[in-house]
This record gives sequence, C-alpha cells and structure tokens, in this order.
Amino acid sequence: MKTSLSLIAIAMLCVAIPVEAAERHMMQPIVPADKLAEAKVLKSPLSNSPEVIEQGKALYNGKGGCVTCHGIDGDGRGPGAVNMNPAPRNFQHHGFWRHRAEGEVFWAIKYGSPGTAMIAFGSVLSDTEIWALIQYEQTFAHGHGPGMMGSGMEKHRGRRGGMDE
Repeated sequence: MKTSLSLIAIAMLCVAIPVEAAERHMMQPIVPADKLAEAKVLKSPLSNSPEVIEQGKALYNGKGGCVTCHGIDGDGRGPGAVNMNPAPRNFQHHGFWRHRAEGEVFWAIKYGSPGTAMIAFGSVLSDTEIWALIQYEQTFAHGHGPGMMGSGMEKHRGRRGGMDE
C-alpha cells in the first residue's frame, strides 16, 4: 500500500511541476547545507557484488519506482519526467558521481532533495535497499571515475551491458 501511495505521489508531482525541464547544474548540492557534513560520512555497508546490483536493479524498476522519473537507462528522461523542472538527475553523467559522496545520494533518496520533485523514500525503502539501489544507479555511469565517492566505480566498467539485457 505504501508503494502505491508513493507512486501516486510521484504521478501527482509529474502533473504539478512546470513544463520547461532543465536539469540542475551538476555541482548543485542535492542535500541541504546543514545536513551535508552528516551525509558525506555515510558509507555503503554493501559490496559491489552482482547480487547486490541485481537487487538494486529490481528496486529501481519496481518498489523504488526510480525508472518512472530517471528512466530505464538512468538518463533522467523517464515518462514521469516530462513536466519536471528541474529535470531528474541523469545518472549517466560522469559529474553526478564524480562530485559527491555516496552518502549524499543516500541522503537524497531517504529524505528527498529540496527544490526538486525528488520525494523522500525512507518510509518505502529500508536503508539496505537504498544502498543496493545506489550500487545499481552507479552502473549507469559506465565507470566514469569515482572522484570523491571512492566506492570502486571501476569495478562496474562494462558490467551494466550484460545486466540490463
């Protein structure tokens, strides 16, 4: 029931937000300034195993509903993104992963991202599910440098192609 309510809320946001969808600048924070230090220290307790990434993929396309806005390829062009301003984040963009800690992404999924249509999913997804989801979302970047994340993005090089089929 919670998942259905979340998907309804997402659909309502898609209709209520202005038509001109421009992606926020890649360097713009996704976490409020007063929570940034707290978010940056969060680290995934999960491995980069194929099983964890598959779990994240199932969440992305199912319970998490991420595919609705971020798209099947993580490019921020899902069917629900049409009227969003700013547009959902493009997980394929190397700058998204290079310039932020994984804890920032975790925080944004759990609590939402102010100034965007990104709602909080902390009541829908467990912390472990959020971390698995992030492991999958990282695969969209095709190994474009870990930057500040330092989470081993290089381990994902070439892996996504075989998993999305």
